[in-house]
Amino acid sequence: MIQLFPYAATTRGVTVRVAPSYLPDQSDPEGGRWVWAYHIRIENGAEEAVQLLSRHWLITDARGQTREVKGLGVVGEQPVIEPGASYDYVSGCPLDTPSGMMRGAYQMVAASGWPFEVEIPAFSLDSPEARARPN
Repeated sequence: MIQLFPYAATTRGVTVRVAPSYLPDQSDPEGGRWVWAYHIRIENGAEEAVQLLSRHWLITDARGQTREVKGLGVVGEQPVIEPGASYDYVSGCPLDTPSGMMRGAYQMVAASGWPFEVEIPAFSLDSPEARARPN
């Protein structure tokens, strides 16, 4: 059975699920560009509402070079997620190698005013070219 969100991590009752997918129509392997989309679902299993304030990504390519990305909100929003609710969004990541990985954290604040960080699980970015390479 294929799992819709193969990567997940839970912090303080907030679960972050990730499903990456390679985008061949936006990639140009001959030109050294590979592109992925990633679908994120944030589920609030805590007892109070939480608001996502900012994000912090670490994006590592196949050469081991890591790029750091920080910013307010996600896709232009700082969503409030009520208890028992979830928030979904899709974004993308280009690399100049056929594989890599991403991981990170969201900075959130609970309705009670308590700030906390939620782990974004590490997930791999693998193109067909990367999967076809012998070990």
